[in-house]
Amino acid sequence: MKTKTIHTIETPYAGVTPEGYQTEKRRLQIELLKIQQRVVKDGSRVAVVFEGRDAAGKGSTIKRFVENLMPGYVQIVALGVPSRSESRNWLRRYQRYFPEAGNITFFDRSWYGRALIEPTMGYCSEQRYKYFMNKVLEWEHRQIESGLILIKFYLSINRETQLYRFGNRLSDPLTFWKFSENDLRARRKWEIFTQYKKQMFNHTSSEKSPWVEVSANKKSEARLTAMLYFVRALGRRFAPLTGEDVVEKHSVRVGGVKFSGLSLQQRAVLEDLRDADKPQLQK
Repeated sequence: MKTKTIHTIETPYAGVTPEGYQTEKRRLQIELLKIQQRVVKDGSRVAVVFEGRDAAGKGSTIKRFVENLMPGYVQIVALGVPSRSESRNWLRRYQRYFPEAGNITFFDRSWYGRALIEPTMGYCSEQRYKYFMNKVLEWEHRQIESGLILIKFYLSINRETQLYRFGNRLSDPLTFWKFSENDLRARRKWEIFTQYKKQMFNHTSSEKSPWVEVSANKKSEARLTAMLYFVRALGRRFAPLTGEDVVEKHSVRVGGVKFSGLSLQQRAVLEDLRDADKPQLQK
């Protein structure tokens, strides 16, 4: 089995302005919604994995992916501490959350915890770690061959960025709860985690199931870059940063006068006014 196929994306969004970010995010979210509509229609199954260190921006990136999708056909899975039974049946623990037909599931951390944080922190035995590393690609390939569309993102940040984000969390009364003592313990084992990450890339990335590494030191760039990859992988060719107007415009004729460049809401109001002026049919 060929391994070590890793896609490290060079972002086209370096230095994107706040205004440019909002415009591009809307453009990409429209494409995401189109993809979701096709997934629902075709009965496809899509699973998207997000891995990375603490404070890499996994949850906030997923939030931008899903915030305008149809909620009935999308799920976010973020599992907590496993039970003894779940720890023994590791892959089965996650497979039960795989999407049904017509659905997209986002994993905020995934089965790859066994390749990263678990061995780093000593939460699993060496035997279980090795078993996982030897079996996971075969398991993923079986899922893909059965029709699952799988995308694996790794959001990569440096040590300074993580420390800065930890500080922001602790100083904000709305986000302090996101920081735990375990985050600090994991940070002290930065180099150990790095070695496990390298082994994960070397042994669990293939042509059929590659890792997609995204630089996440700047959250806005990482979010757009991940969405761009997804859109290109499942949708159409997409040119970034065109600045094109993606707001759909409508027109309506009232009293012989054509009104153009309208939003959907404006058109509806004018249609109501037009219809109210029409003579009522006599009974």
